[in-house]
Amino acid sequence: MPAAQTSARVLSGLLIGAGVAHFAVPRQFDAIVPRSLPGAPRTWTHLSGLAEIAVGAAIAAPRTRRAGSLAAAGLFVAVFPANAKMAYDWRHRPAPLRAAAVARLPLQVPLVLWALRVHRAGRPCR
Repeated sequence: MPAAQTSARVLSGLLIGAGVAHFAVPRQFDAIVPRSLPGAPRTWTHLSGLAEIAVGAAIAAPRTRRAGSLAAAGLFVAVFPANAKMAYDWRHRPAPLRAAAVARLPLQVPLVLWALRVHRAGRPCR
């Protein structure tokens, strides 16, 4: 299997797995929904989970991979405020938890770049 296809499949699996987690263990995601968003945090948890599953499925299919990977890059940028909120909220937690929360912030950059690499490697949408 070519490396580009493997990369797309792994990215797809990561997104689908994260999306499923939003439904399996929603409380941890509810806690990081920025308070400035209207409505209930659970609604945002479910919407973001659905978005991750849909984007992951789009990346899995070669025909929609390029569009899905662009959507993934946008999604990784869109969830940054939740990660920033988590880092702020966890500032008084034990050092390992604080470090994990802060480490999520720069992790968004390689995720966006990964999605863009998958986009460039994918065949054009028709």
